[in-house]
Amino acid sequence: MADVVFSRALLAAFGFCIVAALPADANPPDTQTPAPTPFAAMTPASAPSPQASGLSAPPAPSPSGEAVPVKAANDALVQRGYYLMRAADCMSCHTNPKGGTPFAGGLKMDTPFGPIYTPNITPDKATGIGAYSDDDFWRVIHEGIRKDGAYLYPVMPFPWYTNMTRQDAMAIKAYLFSLKPVHAEDKPPGFPFPFNIRESLLTWRTLFFKEGKPPQSAPKDGIARGEYLVEALGHCGECHNRHKLLGNSIWDGKFQGGDIEGWYAPNITSDGRQGVGAWSVDQIARFLKAGIAPHSGVALGPMAETIDYSLRYLKDDDLKAMAEYIKSIKPKETYANSAGGLSKPGAPGEDLYQAHCASCHGLKGEGVRGHVPALAHNGAVQAGEPEDVIRVVLGGLTPKKGLGPMPAIGADLPDSDIARIVDYVRNNFGNAAPAATKPSRIAELRAKTHTPMLAEKSADCDAPQTSQVKALVADGEIDKLAKGDPVDLLPRIDALTTKLAPTNPLQVDAYVADLTGAYCKALFTAAPVAEPARADKLGRFAALAYSRMDSKLGQ
Repeated sequence: MADVVFSRALLAAFGFCIVAALPADANPPDTQTPAPTPFAAMTPASAPSPQASGLSAPPAPSPSGEAVPVKAANDALVQRGYYLMRAADCMSCHTNPKGGTPFAGGLKMDTPFGPIYTPNITPDKATGIGAYSDDDFWRVIHEGIRKDGAYLYPVMPFPWYTNMTRQDAMAIKAYLFSLKPVHAEDKPPGFPFPFNIRESLLTWRTLFFKEGKPPQSAPKDGIARGEYLVEALGHCGECHNRHKLLGNSIWDGKFQGGDIEGWYAPNITSDGRQGVGAWSVDQIARFLKAGIAPHSGVALGPMAETIDYSLRYLKDDDLKAMAEYIKSIKPKETYANSAGGLSKPGAPGEDLYQAHCASCHGLKGEGVRGHVPALAHNGAVQAGEPEDVIRVVLGGLTPKKGLGPMPAIGADLPDSDIARIVDYVRNNFGNAAPAATKPSRIAELRAKTHTPMLAEKSADCDAPQTSQVKALVADGEIDKLAKGDPVDLLPRIDALTTKLAPTNPLQVDAYVADLTGAYCKALFTAAPVAEPARADKLGRFAALAYSRMDSKLGQ
């Protein structure tokens, strides 16, 4: 059934979820934006609403197509299986984001050994799991062994799923078997010898896999419920544990942080500085539901995907139970605090920070409440590894949770300058983190960073989703911006944002993201612009649009 991963974010034989840090409670965007539940046709009627609590969750990204239940949505076992599927985050791994049908597989994951592709888990008998018996399915979940007896690669989180109850596994199977079968052939992994021989996994299993002994039925509430969700269904250690080459993340550095797809999943032990010890149970639950962290922070990277596809659908009681369990984990440091000589006046990187960052984030890293995240005492900034900071400097950020966009300032900076900025930010403003960022690491991440704020290709530009911005595009208003005199840019943006008239911060997010994507596309049809210059234009445009839009909020 499944050579898969949690949140599309595992490398073969590794495990690795992400946190950054930013705020904002607001109403959802206007009703013209995509519905919060993207697969309405596949969702049982009683599935939990993303707005079930007082927390506003962002609309989840939606692969094309829909997975449609064949059985009635009032089938209790199917409904329960849908909920558990969300908790186990099956959809994000088994759906090709480039036009794939949900659960039909085809997601490509690059690993140190070559690419691997997730399989079809619709009930198609020829290419999916339609021929799997209950025992076959249970063996996949509990033992990591396919119907044909072959071992699964440990990109499938069976080392965690092995702790799932058989009842819950059968409910997930019932949901998957309620879907419309899709004929989609699986693609074999592109692994060289000897990694392409599944029998060689016996050594790995002998060393690192321990079959679970789940209870007859899952715990219903309290810390025990939270432990079950975190350690079995949610398999959070797959991301947040440290990892070694052979993938023994079950035992190595539990919840002390790990690398994932060029991002860093931070320490989530109860350590007061490097972990979440300073967060309350309610703050942790809020983050799991909506991706909003204390001190002006939001989820980034794979963790944002995990929230969008999985955690935002869970009941508040379950999220609270998870938070209580996470708070109970003994504090462990990821690294010894040492800022070296980087926290003194005139330290390397100070001049670069003041030139490129201080105008928004402040001379003391204080940010602007409700608009620009603070860097001071920011958990993501001072995580065990610098990947999160590097990726944001390189690729920027579109508006998120009511906060403004960040230009891709690293597009036109040499790797050595970015290294100095990153080390300076991670060791000033009360932060203290390992300071050994190598320009070579930045070069590696630069090659992997492709964002709408960089727009290296026309295909990187986000298509507008709101009807209001679509109308502006159709009228040629955005093309005029790209082709016009730069001197006219601000008054033109002011006129456009006046027409849009946002009424809440998340509407500002939606409109600015749409305007930026449309402007991005228009830049490719206007006079050719070099990539760094295009990133600079996009950054300036997004900042101006956000500023003018925010100033009109509620008018």
